[in-house]
Amino acid sequence: MNSGQCNGNAVDWLLDRHIAEGRGDRIAFIDPSRSLTYAALAEASARFAGGLAAAGIGRERRMLMLMQDSVDFPIAFLGALRAGIIPVPVNTLLTPAQAAYMLADSRAEVLCISAAILPALREVIAAAPDLRLVLVAGGNLSEFIANAPAMADPVPASPDEVAFWLYSSGSTGNPKGARHIHSSLRATADTYAAQVLGIRPDDLVYSAAKLFFAYGLGNSLTFPMSVGAASFLLPDRPTPDAVRAVMRQHRPTIFCGAPTLFAALLAQPLERGAGSDRLRLCISAGEALPEHIGTSWEKAAGTQILDGIGSTEMLHIFLSNRPDALRYGTSGIAVPGYDLRVVDEHDAELLEGEI
Repeated sequence: MNSGQCNGNAVDWLLDRHIAEGRGDRIAFIDPSRSLTYAALAEASARFAGGLAAAGIGRERRMLMLMQDSVDFPIAFLGALRAGIIPVPVNTLLTPAQAAYMLADSRAEVLCISAAILPALREVIAAAPDLRLVLVAGGNLSEFIANAPAMADPVPASPDEVAFWLYSSGSTGNPKGARHIHSSLRATADTYAAQVLGIRPDDLVYSAAKLFFAYGLGNSLTFPMSVGAASFLLPDRPTPDAVRAVMRQHRPTIFCGAPTLFAALLAQPLERGAGSDRLRLCISAGEALPEHIGTSWEKAAGTQILDGIGSTEMLHIFLSNRPDALRYGTSGIAVPGYDLRVVDEHDAELLEGEI
């Protein structure tokens, strides 16, 4: 891997520097069936990148990702970034019509899809106008990686060059593809992860929010990789029973959820640390965390929940409670590095108490 000066490609900072600085043997990702060190992740993602290049997929072309949370996701996502190809993670629960829309809208030439999702979308995939290559996690993806030449160095990229897309929820019409640049991954790590979450190299993060969400991508990939920490990935739905099992078996230090999940976990007697004797902090986003959920969780689990607000367009949380400034029932204060205003429909700043 490249041990020279960083270029603007996010992979150089997120992954290759850990190899260059001797952290290759640290665990990066764990799922129920396997784990990957940083060195193994670098090798697999470099081969993925080389395979895309060998297949003739050009720079800045799109790669749609319909992938469950497993170690295959970071291999594909980081491999695409390394090759200068734009990964587009999307919701794994899309209907066939929604999947067809996103394939057409992104003009994706590559599709990475989990084997469990494939059967329902075969007709859509066959009709996709721009697709040239379909890679199936749990199918041909392993052979594709094994047979590909490794791309040693990331494609040089400007820090403000588009790196990946994330689609909005579509609450005001068809989902929109929000384009994110390479430097935004580091920016969210340097602001929220470092200065609010206080992530550490010895952390193990478990995020119930999936990687295809902006919230989950930061929690499970950007933030742990920013410090050489590890992340547990659960392919299945994060039901309360599934979450409890993860907490007990894998003992994460940071848990990332949403208010409805915290409430569901509290509906039954809750162990200290929610089952993890190493749990030190929780975060919540997606909707407002009710005050009684926060106080009940802290009393039962013994850890704080930092509630915050983020968006797909902003990539992660920009307004948040902090360990040293927490008040349940509020959304906190501006994350360092962000300036916030409250405005009306005419963009006029509001006074305190105005709607």
